[in-house]
Amino acid sequence: MSTSPEPTCRVIRAADPYDGKQGLTYFRGVAAETVGAKGICMHLVTVPPGGRAKAHLHERHETALYVLSGEAVTLFGDRLQHHMITRAGDIAYIPAGVPHLPVNLSDQPTSAVIARTDPNEQESVVLLPDLEALADAAIARLRA
Repeated sequence: MSTSPEPTCRVIRAADPYDGKQGLTYFRGVAAETVGAKGICMHLVTVPPGGRAKAHLHERHETALYVLSGEAVTLFGDRLQHHMITRAGDIAYIPAGVPHLPVNLSDQPTSAVIARTDPNEQESVVLLPDLEALADAAIARLRA
């Protein structure tokens, strides 16, 4: 007979921020660490005006996001050669293993709900420091 507790529904108040490896501040949500999630992680992130994440990818895990407010540009691709613009109300998808980084080029904060198929908050994050110079150049072109 199992002695593990019965699964139950939970509410997480988004009041406990943490700094992710990507260089952004997240508000804790559903994760293995908070509720014992087994297959999903979902958090809230706000990118300040002019802010950006570090170049990274998520190994073996997909990412979906829903933009609540503001606008962001996401650079993506092996050399960050592509970009997409997301605005409030947009839903975006990032496949597993695709290098990417969001940047907020506006003067207003951008907030989004982010969900990944990795239940751990930071386990699948792989930083890509060799792409940082390419990111800086791409962002400079977008600002021009």
